[in-house]
Amino acid sequence: MKLAVYDMTGKEVNSYEIDPAELAPTINRQLLHDAVVMYQANLRQGTFRTKTRGEVAGSTRKLYRQKGTGNARAGARRSGTRRGGGHIFAKRPRDFGWRMPRKALQLATRMALASRLADGEVCLVEGLSFDAPKTSQMAGVLSALGLASGSVLVSAEKHCDNLWKSARNIEGVSVQPVADLNALAILSPRKIVMTTAAIDAFRQTVATRAAGASSAEAGESQE
Repeated sequence: MKLAVYDMTGKEVNSYEIDPAELAPTINRQLLHDAVVMYQANLRQGTFRTKTRGEVAGSTRKLYRQKGTGNARAGARRSGTRRGGGHIFAKRPRDFGWRMPRKALQLATRMALASRLADGEVCLVEGLSFDAPKTSQMAGVLSALGLASGSVLVSAEKHCDNLWKSARNIEGVSVQPVADLNALAILSPRKIVMTTAAIDAFRQTVATRAAGASSAEAGESQE
């Protein structure tokens, strides 16, 4: 497929040829789902805590005698069935984090970008260079690209302070270098803006890992 390449003024200046199958021959929806759930679970703090009936303030005396009152039997005021009582199954701090295999996460990242490319949701720009942090200039670039509304991920080849500071105050815009991309970061926004250098770096990483895997398989077969 051929993608248009724009400059910072929104003018089409070039084209870029890429086949999404080069990044991932197939899209495994279950793998993408598992990866996204894992990243979201790892973001949870898990610092909640509630009190049991043994921890809330109040008397432990039985409210009234067991029989002869005509009421249902009742214990102490701290019971979880009464207002102000403790939680029957009290929450305790816990760690929700878990981890998938590294190669599975790398494959999920490739599948995520391949799916966004195939759906036409990636906008390529020739470069994003800022002499100084300027939010209005970054907002003008997004407006020129037709991305003034909605969530956008901006990805460059390397971390750039001026780019990050120019975009950090724009609502719905996140900035990540291509080396930090993962399935959640790629699938969350409505659109992705990548520099041509960033997508070249991504493709180079995919090719390098594929070559390493093939050489490893060849070495195992010789043994």
